[in-house]
Amino acid sequence: MLHGVIDFDRRSIRVSEKGGVVLEFFLHLLLTAGFLLVVAQFVSGVKVDGWGPALLGALALGLVNGIVRPVMIVLTLPLTVLTFGFFLLVVNAMMLWLTAAIVPGVRVDGFGPALLGSLLLTLINITVSAFWGA
Repeated sequence: MLHGVIDFDRRSIRVSEKGGVVLEFFLHLLLTAGFLLVVAQFVSGVKVDGWGPALLGALALGLVNGIVRPVMIVLTLPLTVLTFGFFLLVVNAMMLWLTAAIVPGVRVDGFGPALLGSLLLTLINITVSAFWGA
């Protein structure tokens, strides 16, 4: 395998050591942007104006999931335990809704579309991860 390229052996995506972290980050960002566009096509009430807002949305969603979501999980832990983890679906929907609120060109028209959009986004991510073994 050459350095700086993607290796598709054994149905998994592996990025080489040299520059691999950056390449892997951009690949993940591009995939998430594409997933947001797919969600916008299938969930009425979720709108993404194109690849530019989708890329910004993917970046913002990553930041929101990395910073805000852990705090929300801790704050809502009692409710999450009482609902046997199902409240995490609400937390995920709120993260998508927050992302839409801060990214121009990405819109979510209420909690229902946010919930359906976050569920579809999760299912797409699980499917792709299972396919590529990531």
